[in-house]
Amino acid sequence: MKIVFFGDSITDMSHHNDQEIFSYGSGFLMYVAGELYREDPKKYRVINKGIGGNRVADLYSRVKTDVWYEQPDVVSILIGINDVWQEVDIQNEKKLGTEAELARFKKVYGMLLEDTARVLPNAKLILCEPFVLPGTVTGERGSERFKSFEAVYAYAGAIKELADEYGAYFLPLQKQFDEAADQFGSEAYLYDGVHPMVAGARLIAEEWLKLFKGQVEKSIRG
Repeated sequence: MKIVFFGDSITDMSHHNDQEIFSYGSGFLMYVAGELYREDPKKYRVINKGIGGNRVADLYSRVKTDVWYEQPDVVSILIGINDVWQEVDIQNEKKLGTEAELARFKKVYGMLLEDTARVLPNAKLILCEPFVLPGTVTGERGSERFKSFEAVYAYAGAIKELADEYGAYFLPLQKQFDEAADQFGSEAYLYDGVHPMVAGARLIAEEWLKLFKGQVEKSIRG
């Protein structure tokens, strides 16, 4: 069973496709691959197609070579935080979360899903919820900067709607991060409010594996 993970730096995490031992990166994908290969190293093939800094438009531009050509059984997508972050950094905060911005994001994401479903009609799609916590990049909770980053909640809502529309699996993550951060602090899970620490990577991996083992893989087996 071939699984392609498609996304930004949270998926990428400094992976190197030309060296098998380093091809999973140092993030959540390493834990997912480790668990699947521990179970049966011959049954699964995990492929990291994350690139740091990517937005949904970047995924759409490279989906043919990085996903379709691989002919995967499962495509897992985690994207959205950079669509917010890059707008914040160019001081376009007032546009964030507006109907026009959400429509643009949702349209491109929808094109990505529609085209992928047409090319890979039997592939299962997992859409992961983008997430954010207070941090050195995102600002303190209640600050104007963090309020700008909270636009990711609306983007996540659009992704959930797309999952329903295209029959994809939706993986919630924001609530899990919020609950964990309430107990141990944001920096224990996302060191800058965006990128996972070891505990954050494990959290994502555990939630992903729970969905995959509980629903996705069973649907493939029929």
